Amino acid sequence: MSQNDVALMAHLMRRAGFGTTRTELEAYVEKGYENVVDDLVHPERGTPIDEDILERYFGSEGGYVGTWIYRMLNSRCPLQEKMALFWHHVFATGLGKNQHILASTDQIDMLRRVGMGKIRDILLELSKDPAMIFWLDNNENRKGEPNENYGRELLELFSLGVGNYTEDDIKSCARAFTGWTFGQPIPLYPHGYYAPPFLFVEEEHDDGEKTFLGHTGNLNGDDIIDIIAEQPACARFISRHLYNFFVADEPQVPSWNVTPPQDPDAIETLADAFMASDGDISHVLSVLFNADFFKEARFKKVKSPTELVTGILKLVGTFQGPQPGIGQYASATQLMGQKLLDPPTVEGWHTGKEWIDGGLLTARVNFAVREVSDASKPGIQDMITRLKDNGNPLSPEAFVESCLEFAGPLIVGDTTRQYLTEFAEANGEIDFGNDAAAAENQTLLVSMLQLIVASREYQLG
Repeated sequence: MSQNDVALMAHLMRRAGFGTTRTELEAYVEKGYENVVDDLVHPERGTPIDEDILERYFGSEGGYVGTWIYRMLNSRCPLQEKMALFWHHVFATGLGKNQHILASTDQIDMLRRVGMGKIRDILLELSKDPAMIFWLDNNENRKGEPNENYGRELLELFSLGVGNYTEDDIKSCARAFTGWTFGQPIPLYPHGYYAPPFLFVEEEHDDGEKTFLGHTGNLNGDDIIDIIAEQPACARFISRHLYNFFVADEPQVPSWNVTPPQDPDAIETLADAFMASDGDISHVLSVLFNADFFKEARFKKVKSPTELVTGILKLVGTFQGPQPGIGQYASATQLMGQKLLDPPTVEGWHTGKEWIDGGLLTARVNFAVREVSDASKPGIQDMITRLKDNGNPLSPEAFVESCLEFAGPLIVGDTTRQYLTEFAEANGEIDFGNDAAAAENQTLLVSMLQLIVASREYQLG
């Protein structure tokens, strides 16, 4: 298999998933890029993760976030998990206000279930989701006393973007969603968690005439979503979100009405696919992953904390099955600025370069260096076996190249490569076939990996 095929597949699996082990990567390459994309966008073909394992081993440790990270690492449908993370950012809903873990986790389950379907179904499920209803106060949205919070954010941040609707459209949207609320769950003590159900309270619904985006009638929430899903503005807005998440970092969402996309042609391609497929997200993703603008966008995104953590765990090969300790990684992403299930505002997280400042960068590097420090981890042992099989002894340059290949493959600048090579040269030729030097060589490999994951280039995905 060619190095370019390996690098392209690694790029796909970093973006459409959470990275791969080297063995997984080679199996994907053998299958072929277009075939892998086709499988990714059809998660129903994959083998579902064993829910019994999750219940048995991860029911209490690290809570749901730890369990979700385990799913990210082990799902045979990685794009399904990545899309749940994508929509969690776009439809940001915070546990800090909701204070009901089951409502929040049920929302993620819902996003996992419908997140690759049609936008109409996604927005409808979102509008009936108790966590979202409480987060944006639609439970207080009643006939004669409309609350516009959900209607406003549905248009501004979830579907159309600023400049594609009026204040009157917001008012009509809010009226259409009056009466969409939820039932109170059974109290936590002494019964445990029960999910709050969606309720439509007819007597609280405003069934008067409304005008929304040029459509007039006795519109309800379903009608509003039907109208939104047909708008070219919705196609462009969701397409730009997908581009920002999967292709290359864009400016933050609040500036989109005044800042054009960096690649308008790419957004137009995705929006055309959106409109042609009636808002089918799987179809749009297929177009995206097969496009040249995606294939050429390697290392043009700053990894989110979740992507950094899961990518490192894939690299070292841990948690491929149930084992203690998964809960600590929920805290790790939080320390780096991404507290899953609790985004800071309705805008979600600020992405791209805003993932990194002095403190956050230190946390990211310390985490990565610590995780690759143990040569006994399966991924590092696999690297040692491969280095033995590559022929020995290795020149310092060949050793550096092999380690960069294992870590990505990762492209580094001249300065980084120079530092890595100088470090390797201090040890001369490296013979991984020499059993007498096994411990010394393992230490050298770990040190090289630590330098690589601490590099500027490793922050990009």
